[in-house]
Amino acid sequence: MQDILEAIMAAEDSNDPDRELAGLAGLPVPETYRGVVVRADETRMFDGMATRDKDPRKALHVQEVPTPELGPGEALIAVMASAINYNTVWTSIFEPLSTFKFLQRYGRLSDLTRRHDLPYHVVGSDAAGVVLRTGPGVTRWLPGDEVVAHCLSVELEDAAGHDDTMLDPQQRIWGFETNFGGLAELAVVKANQLMPKPRHLSWEEAASPGLVNSTAYRQLVSHHGANMKQGDVVLIWGASGGLGGYATQMALNGGAIPVCVVSSPEKAELCRKMGAELVIDRAAEGFRFWKDEETQDQDEWRRFGERIRELTGGEDPDIVFEHPGRETFGASVYVARRGGTIVTCASTSGFQHQYDNRYLWMHLKRIVGSHFANYHEAWQANRLVALGRVHPTVSRTYPLEQTGQAAYEVHRNAHQGKVGVRCLAPRDGLGVRDPELRARHETAINRFRGH
Repeated sequence: MQDILEAIMAAEDSNDPDRELAGLAGLPVPETYRGVVVRADETRMFDGMATRDKDPRKALHVQEVPTPELGPGEALIAVMASAINYNTVWTSIFEPLSTFKFLQRYGRLSDLTRRHDLPYHVVGSDAAGVVLRTGPGVTRWLPGDEVVAHCLSVELEDAAGHDDTMLDPQQRIWGFETNFGGLAELAVVKANQLMPKPRHLSWEEAASPGLVNSTAYRQLVSHHGANMKQGDVVLIWGASGGLGGYATQMALNGGAIPVCVVSSPEKAELCRKMGAELVIDRAAEGFRFWKDEETQDQDEWRRFGERIRELTGGEDPDIVFEHPGRETFGASVYVARRGGTIVTCASTSGFQHQYDNRYLWMHLKRIVGSHFANYHEAWQANRLVALGRVHPTVSRTYPLEQTGQAAYEVHRNAHQGKVGVRCLAPRDGLGVRDPELRARHETAINRFRGH
């Protein structure tokens, strides 16, 4: 592994980094590597505890694991950096169920997928790194290519997925519903998960957009989501967070009018740095949408709707970008305009949503479920990053050994934007290949840093 890292680091100061990296093809593949895992024999460790009290630091372990053999259409990548997503938090606290059930189900599919059904699960659904090897049938990628990986894993053997790969019955999220994920020194992906690494970004910056940027693209921009257009008023919950930070940028880039909902003055300032003008600090303004555990407060829905109209000059949201779930969903359905769209994913505050159907049915609103992105949407989202139209939201990074702490901060919402993890990269700031493009966007790239 050290030889691989030294070869990648040699490209840092080289006038021809592509030539340096091509030499990786001649290096042996390590028999083992370090990965962040959860263990099957620990899935009951948090039984009886409240969700908030479950500690990812106790369940996420860095351990040496065997390097799997590559199958047809697969690639092995040396992972320089990864990032924390909520699915890693869910995996680490074994909610809403243990991910080992996903691995068992996948393992029954074929002889090849049986490799995934193990007593440990290497987690992580983001990665930036360098291709080391490719399996039979791979022609698009070569050893030494600098790549990022999106997390859509599908078999593409069913016609249902050929119009929209997210509808494939064997669609899975890599590193969550499959093994050998990105929070590790090596990762196994399907080669069609790979995309070109944005050349003006460092490894940790390039790793951070993958899952959330693609998810935001499908939710807002794609015709499979809200099909956002110029002038749309878009209410964005958690607008400075890992997902909302990209939704805010896409709304602004697409000529929409974001109304950013946040929970602190610091988060409000981040939204303004991105260019948003309409911001609601729900904590400062005291919005509480539940009277108690069983009863929502419709007077608060109305007060919230009035606040939105006050900011927009009397307009209700055309689109509500939903991901908190239980805590906010009733309010989201209420405040969307007549004929508007509530597009939802994730449910980080709870999966059981309650709303008053009168405000949906009688006002002809739509609820659209959205999950990650198909191949085309992921590529389009990555293209926006590569062009410098959408920027990373990395606030801080941790070494691989401290992945548990990174996940703990996301679990407790003690973070802004995305929290990165350095896997093989020894420090931040490495991997930049286009300093001129970077210089044009340096302020935007770094606006979340240190928060």
